[in-house]
Amino acid sequence: MDEAILIEQAKRGDSIALASLLQANYPMVVKYLTKITFDPHFAEDLAQETMIKCIHKIGLYNGKSKFSSWLITMATRLHIDEWRKRKREKEWQASEANIRKIQWQAAAMDEQWSETLDIIGKLPQEVRTAIVLKHYHGFSLEEIAEMMGVPVGTVKSRIHNGIKAARKERGNDAETG
Repeated sequence: MDEAILIEQAKRGDSIALASLLQANYPMVVKYLTKITFDPHFAEDLAQETMIKCIHKIGLYNGKSKFSSWLITMATRLHIDEWRKRKREKEWQASEANIRKIQWQAAAMDEQWSETLDIIGKLPQEVRTAIVLKHYHGFSLEEIAEMMGVPVGTVKSRIHNGIKAARKERGNDAETG
């Protein structure tokens, strides 16, 4: 049956037409995702998510591009979202490992390591840098802004939001100073 007819039937709720479309396009989506992920299992998972998303969004298909292109677009966006999520998870794991390493080194050298430093270690790099420069090394906001190459207002915002997040993490939501 013609793809355009299947699409119209699927948009009207014909589950058999939709199944035919998905079945015809699934191998192409898996091959594409395998080529960009280099992980056949991950590619299968993403392809299945793409098909599920297609089932929910079939009514939004407008026919401006080929149906296969529409599926590839969905698959690509799902892949990018998952890649970003995995990247954040890896960065978090690396950060946690670095904190443990620094704690161990501090203990080995008989130095103090506070809960505050643990909390600061979980903040984004640019926020952590501004807080450490200000509160541990005593630099002025203007000096920090110059060092970091950002406006003074950005430094103020990073420090304020970082301290606010640290207080929340510590369980002390009271605003002081």
